[in-house]
Amino acid sequence: MKATISTFTIEHYDQVFDLWKSCEGVGLSEADSKDNIEKFLRHNKGLSLIAKQGKEIIGALLVGHDGRRGYIHHLAVSPHLRRNGIGKGLVESGIERLKAIGIKKCHIFVFKNNESGKHFWEKCGCEYREELGIISKIIQ
Repeated sequence: MKATISTFTIEHYDQVFDLWKSCEGVGLSEADSKDNIEKFLRHNKGLSLIAKQGKEIIGALLVGHDGRRGYIHHLAVSPHLRRNGIGKGLVESGIERLKAIGIKKCHIFVFKNNESGKHFWEKCGCEYREELGIISKIIQ
């Protein structure tokens, strides 16, 4: 399946948010509000991507970095278009963009019970690391 991959800008937000909502395994919170995503995209300029077929956004990848490590927060592909190479194309393009700015390692956030997500990332050459966990703190 042919899709056009380009930079995710805030103008794409409404379509991307609808796509995220349609995809099992994508956890959404207030951090994914339009204002917060706009800040994220500005801070990580040119790293996040969309895949389009015509005018329809059929895939999206939210990519950022902290200066030493890259992070992938959301990968979403329209459920009826999966297994057509769209996700793989987004991931390869996102990793190339991280590489271009000198990032040598990327971490991907996947829910523990998302077996299909873990399988996808392993097929992309990533390693599921059982020894790591995430500890979070709400800042109020």
